[in-house]
Amino acid sequence: MAQVAQRAGVSLGTVSHVLNHPSRVTESTRERVLAAMEELSFHPSAAARTLAGGRSDAIGLVLTDLGNSLFVDVARGATREAEAQGMYVLLADGDAERGRELTQLRVFDDLHVAGSMVTLNDETHRAELLARHRPDRPLVLLNICAPDDRSCSVEVDHELGGRLATAHLLSRGRRRIAFLGGSARLRPVVQRRTGFLRVLAQAGLGPARVIEDPEQLGRADGYRAGRLLAADVRAGRVDAVFAVSDLMAAGVLEVLREEGLDVPGDVALVGYDDNVAAHDVPVPLTTLAQPGMEMGRQGARLVIEEARSPGEHRHEQVVLQPQLVVRASTGG
Repeated sequence: MAQVAQRAGVSLGTVSHVLNHPSRVTESTRERVLAAMEELSFHPSAAARTLAGGRSDAIGLVLTDLGNSLFVDVARGATREAEAQGMYVLLADGDAERGRELTQLRVFDDLHVAGSMVTLNDETHRAELLARHRPDRPLVLLNICAPDDRSCSVEVDHELGGRLATAHLLSRGRRRIAFLGGSARLRPVVQRRTGFLRVLAQAGLGPARVIEDPEQLGRADGYRAGRLLAADVRAGRVDAVFAVSDLMAAGVLEVLREEGLDVPGDVALVGYDDNVAAHDVPVPLTTLAQPGMEMGRQGARLVIEEARSPGEHRHEQVVLQPQLVVRASTGG
């Protein structure tokens, strides 16, 4: 900074103002200092500025699994909002391993980030994380609601998603609908099942079959469940399947095609997420699109607002809506 000041013919304090309080200097002085920085290839140290000012221009984002395109969308939305507010995002991948989030949040705290976001879907895990996280550090929960006034949250109305999926299948004339879910610990799964059962009950129907054994919601889990469902489809006991993730739906589709069953002729199929698996399959999947980019954008907005005005900030619980996307797997 001293070299920049000397090259520009200004004081060290003026260089500091250009970096931190540009409104305090004239435009001509600012341009002269910026030109000196360019000539000297000067870049301010983010770490030094954090130590000096007590606040970083970075926010942290811990994602459940970067292999899921939903979370890639969350990262994109958060990054765009942060950049619009003159900040940037540090990413960490939980790699679908429960417990890694706490370690990564501690790393972000050590780096003095302005605040952090974390994607979650397990209610027990949420309680553990909130109990162990420092309350003086801004934290926004994504993909799950915050149960109290300790933090902000942004989630999707998954019960609405379950209702939309089921109502769509009923509108296609399907009456023997199976549900393919996962662990009851996963709040989004429970909410989607609640919506599914509610719409069936309103139609005077019950589920043709419910499979909720898988701990994960991946393609291999869907493939194993598809093996259980294929006989029911062939016997006419199931004419539609609602899977709570596109990856699971893709696994089911693979089995049905191996068994010589037609989708959607013999059985209609609906997934959830609208990620790459929904359209990178032989029969594109009808699905519920989650607003991942908007989730990330809202999360970044909330964490930056709290970091900049901690005393004035009031926690918000934002709920976004999924959107039905109709494709060939239900005759779309």
